[in-house]
Amino acid sequence: MTQIETAQYFRSLHRRAGLPLLLPNAWDVASARLVAQAGAAAVATTSAGVSWSHGVADGEHLGRDRALDLITRVVAAVDVPVTADVEGGYAEEPSGVAETIRGVIAAGAAGVNLEDAHHGSGLPLRPVEAQVERIAAARAVADAEGVPLFVNARVDTYVGAVGDPALRLEETLSRAGAYVAAGADGIFVPGVTDPELVSALVAGIDAPVNVLAGPGAPTTAELARLGVARISLGSSIAEAAYAVVRRSTKELLATGSYTALTDALDYADVNTLLRSRP
Repeated sequence: MTQIETAQYFRSLHRRAGLPLLLPNAWDVASARLVAQAGAAAVATTSAGVSWSHGVADGEHLGRDRALDLITRVVAAVDVPVTADVEGGYAEEPSGVAETIRGVIAAGAAGVNLEDAHHGSGLPLRPVEAQVERIAAARAVADAEGVPLFVNARVDTYVGAVGDPALRLEETLSRAGAYVAAGADGIFVPGVTDPELVSALVAGIDAPVNVLAGPGAPTTAELARLGVARISLGSSIAEAAYAVVRRSTKELLATGSYTALTDALDYADVNTLLRSRP
């Protein structure tokens, strides 16, 4: 498929009633190929996992060039659509966000996540007006390039515990409405898995809603019944991989045994995975 066809197909995956798009998040070529090989309809990158694999903390420390390099390599490595987490766009001004989105499209991605968290400042979230301009800039670039890039606007009101809890839903819906009006195709609200709250988000947002799931969250079937269109795992798979590193090291040093590695993938399988073409 051409990039335009891939992007159109990726968009269609958000509009299947009762059948959410399930996105295990990858952070390098190997993890992306494993996700695709397991049967996922698309691959999503996780900015946290990508940042950690580059030796920096999550939160706008990775930088545009390294992020785009990783997106390019992942797109080339799999034969399913790729949606890229670019944090806040690695820029403050709309023109800088536009440059990042131009690079995302050049890398071949079909979608992008753009968050409103304001790392490195005294504000937990960017002002709505500022984020609207940034989303509009992303939409304008995609439209100018002729690629129907799926812009997934992330609202960090809950994951950042922003403001008065009693007003948080109202603030989230207000931001979501403004972002959709500015050109966002979907809304991502991490930090929310309570069924009643998820239902309120789905009912109050005129766009596909993305939920971040993990241990303790409702099953994908339950979230589907609530009307969720997209379910992702975020950084949790990368976190689990790093947990194996710590567990196996502690076990080796403490007892001289190796049980933490019992379920490891076979060397030949991983090597073949990276030697083959999709």
